[in-house]
Amino acid sequence: MTESNHEHTGRLLIVDDNALNRDLLSRRLKRLGHEVAVAEDGKQALDAIAAKSFDVVLLDVMMPVIDGFEALKLLRRTHDQTALPVIMVTAKNQAEDIIMALDLGANDYVTKPIDFKVVAARVRTQLELKRSVDLIKQLEHNLKLRNIELESANDRMKRDLEMAARVQQSGLPKTLPAVGGIKFAWAYHPCEELGGDSLDIFQLDDEHVGLYVLDVSGHGVPAALLSVALHRQLTPRRDNSCLVTEPGTRTVTPPGLLAVRLNRIFQWHETTSQYFTVCYGHVNAHTRRFCFTGAGHPGPIHLGIDGRTNIHDTPGFPIGIVEEPEYTELALDLQPGERVYLYSDGINEAVNPDGQMYGRKRLAQSIADARDVPLQQSIDRLLEQVHLWRNTEQADDDLSIVAMEAG
Repeated sequence: MTESNHEHTGRLLIVDDNALNRDLLSRRLKRLGHEVAVAEDGKQALDAIAAKSFDVVLLDVMMPVIDGFEALKLLRRTHDQTALPVIMVTAKNQAEDIIMALDLGANDYVTKPIDFKVVAARVRTQLELKRSVDLIKQLEHNLKLRNIELESANDRMKRDLEMAARVQQSGLPKTLPAVGGIKFAWAYHPCEELGGDSLDIFQLDDEHVGLYVLDVSGHGVPAALLSVALHRQLTPRRDNSCLVTEPGTRTVTPPGLLAVRLNRIFQWHETTSQYFTVCYGHVNAHTRRFCFTGAGHPGPIHLGIDGRTNIHDTPGFPIGIVEEPEYTELALDLQPGERVYLYSDGINEAVNPDGQMYGRKRLAQSIADARDVPLQQSIDRLLEQVHLWRNTEQADDDLSIVAMEAG
């Protein structure tokens, strides 16, 4: 576009074999602020258009070398009507000539003798239409570029999420402890690519195995980051620097004391507004005593040898909510064949299409009904029932469960 401040000006090309017509029309259009170039015939016009961009062409019909009709036909091979408007300027006023010009791709026409006010108005109209089209094309181009940028960003984000999911899943149990004949099983189904739940089963010393299920508030990346950080705090290390053993030793940390220490480290902060619940315990593989505590988390379900189930809740705030909470420890002395299930509330709070929750009573009954199948199979069967209850592919919350069976 021209640098003129006039909002209706542009770069124009006047094509006419009559020098007087060219000069007269050129001077008057320049007075309106247009930038004007001229050509004597269709060939010169095509050469000029190939060398420079124009906003509107005023094209005479009757010319030597290449007439206006042929020039228009050739021009439309490279420039459509929105890219370069053409106004036919002709002495011919017969309907068939006008129709022919429009069929060949002319945007408008004026007839000789020229009424300059009409020419100026037709030029202004074509400039406004072209600017509107150019603006739309620019917006479409910008949108396309933005979409490309978004797709690229989405691809990067997807790769990052996949990597983060692999990091998170690398913390899940790979091999299960084999101590004293106690069997373990687990399942983890995040509702998104990254989940806020975490679980683990690990050997603490020659006699004890630790296990937990925790649930970070929220979903997605923030919840996953905190769950990964918590997993690292709870994973036994060679230097005995984690929270599940006493500092510098292999002495097993009591579950209640572990909850207190977690609460001191992971206090609520208004920036993140995160907290988490956890059910943590350890089992002595020789005595089959399971000691545990809960911090705002659903209590474990104990399946007795007689097939009855009991839910063992322990009072306690979620981690990070209050500064100095107290946590209660409970102990279960297990008989051979008895089972204990730790789980996240995504299981018992699963909702069916009628808005009813699965509930812990139904969960306990499902556990009891599966007492005659192997431990891992009992978990798989339970989660299948939860999926059927929800009757949807997409879960609203993470589903996590850890189970053990006394040998």
